[in-house]
Amino acid sequence: MADGTFAALLVLGGLLDMSANHCGTENGCLGRSDVTPRFAISAGEVLERQAMPAAELYVRYDLGHRNGPFGHAVGFSIGENGELWLGAGQTWKMDLGRNSPFYTELHAMVGLYEPNGGFDLGGPIEFRSGIEVGYENQAGWRYSISYDHRSNLEIYSNNPGIETVQARVSIPLK
Repeated sequence: MADGTFAALLVLGGLLDMSANHCGTENGCLGRSDVTPRFAISAGEVLERQAMPAAELYVRYDLGHRNGPFGHAVGFSIGENGELWLGAGQTWKMDLGRNSPFYTELHAMVGLYEPNGGFDLGGPIEFRSGIEVGYENQAGWRYSISYDHRSNLEIYSNNPGIETVQARVSIPLK
């Protein structure tokens, strides 16, 4: 799944969720609703594929609203070798069972990448998509493991792509 698979799953799952749970409501299929804004911090490692393993710190802010089932987020990461990524996109969260504290969340984001002397992903526009599986406690704190992929979707001739595995803590801001 080291390609756009997570982004495709986000769209498919979100559309199915939208049809089942959001269309026909007073807000409509993509109606705006308030959700708890969140600040998340992740630490992990770029997996060895074409890039050498290296640490990465990633922070994400999930905005306090969504449209239908789709949340909105902005993120920033810095790699051990100076690599920088800044982007924005959508999220889709699914609880793993009725009243279960376990969940999964997919994200798909587009952003700007600067190798800054580190690993070159082929160009300044890079897409980040992935999955997070975690636990949300009664206070709303989330603890999870995430996996994501970054690449330029072959809009540049060089498209090595990288994968990252991270431990994440997400803090509710309300």
